[in-house]
Amino acid sequence: MLKLRDSFFFLPILCFCFVFIVDGSVHEYNGEKFVGKGNAFVVHGGSEGIYSSFADPYNVTATIGDSYIRFEKVTFRRPKEAANFSSKAIQAVVFEVEDRDSIGGSAYGGQRAVCCTADLAKLGVCLEGEVIYRPSTENPNWPKVFGISFNGDDEVATLRSRSIKITKTGMYNLYFIHCDVNLKDLTVEGKTIWKNPNGYLPGRMAPLMNFYGFMSLAFVILGIFWFSQYARFWREIFPLQNCITLVITLGMLEMALWYFDYAEFNESGIRPVGITMWAISFGTIKRTVSWIIILMVSMGYGVVRPTLGGLTSKVIMLGATFFLASEVLEVVENVGAVSDLSGKARLFLVLPVAILDAFFILWIFTSLSATLNKLQARRMTVKLDIYRKFTNALAVAVIVSVGWICYEV
Repeated sequence: MLKLRDSFFFLPILCFCFVFIVDGSVHEYNGEKFVGKGNAFVVHGGSEGIYSSFADPYNVTATIGDSYIRFEKVTFRRPKEAANFSSKAIQAVVFEVEDRDSIGGSAYGGQRAVCCTADLAKLGVCLEGEVIYRPSTENPNWPKVFGISFNGDDEVATLRSRSIKITKTGMYNLYFIHCDVNLKDLTVEGKTIWKNPNGYLPGRMAPLMNFYGFMSLAFVILGIFWFSQYARFWREIFPLQNCITLVITLGMLEMALWYFDYAEFNESGIRPVGITMWAISFGTIKRTVSWIIILMVSMGYGVVRPTLGGLTSKVIMLGATFFLASEVLEVVENVGAVSDLSGKARLFLVLPVAILDAFFILWIFTSLSATLNKLQARRMTVKLDIYRKFTNALAVAVIVSVGWICYEV
């Protein structure tokens, strides 16, 4: 079985591996193969929320207030043995999620297809071998469909660089699609750049920059108050209060780093790896220490027991396991292209953290019950009242958290 110290050795290696897939709002394609979906072959090029471009009648801001998806050096490669065959067009399809039903169709109410079939071509609704699409009911110029074909026996075809201006706020998807079985081993290279009016932050992440800026200020104010009291009563400080000081310090560093991370991401479209990794690590350490502090208080440390005794190693083991699971989850979620993590992969990483959270909560409330009984038996009424309020506050926090999770799901 892998020892805990070995896990700490492999964690930096795992994090280092994820560094190489950093893309953010710049979606890079490095030889991705087309996958068969029904009668089509598809590569998912990206999916992001984008706000509409700012109105600028005087054209003062040029492209500062523009939202767009830009294609740069998108190249398709086919194997040498496939170059002897004539091929159909490879198409890029960009659509807003509300218009997803405008892609694909069926003849006589049959099975829905993405590529135009012979039956549909006979009906005159599309050209055989091309992607089926209909103009959006709200915007006749959407979805955007354009493509390129291989010339003669060329093995490479490069899509002309272009920018698609976004005039409506929404969730946009990009797919590269072809309908030619002779191109089943086709690959795509290049990149697309997705930009919002105020920068490169994806739509769902844009409000977070202001949020982290506000939280940084809030932590600074909290830190000033806490450290002033800490300096004033430093002779009477308990060990747990030193841990709280550590949590506040980590919180200040985490919020500041996340703000600078998002600001740089917004400016360049590329996630700053160093800042991101430090923000993740500070945040994970903060959450781990916070859980351990709450657990120690619940056990009555410093109130009904001077030490944790034999439980110390178990608490450390649980904290270390939580740190490892949370660190890996945060690295995978925050390092890489915005849309590159599948639901199943995310569930695989979220599940261990959720189980450990549940274990912490269960252990905390079990310990609180035992501590309350001891306080009641010893008739320590003041401390008993404090612990009851502490228990009620924790219960409310857990209920609110579960309710928020259910709302998000």
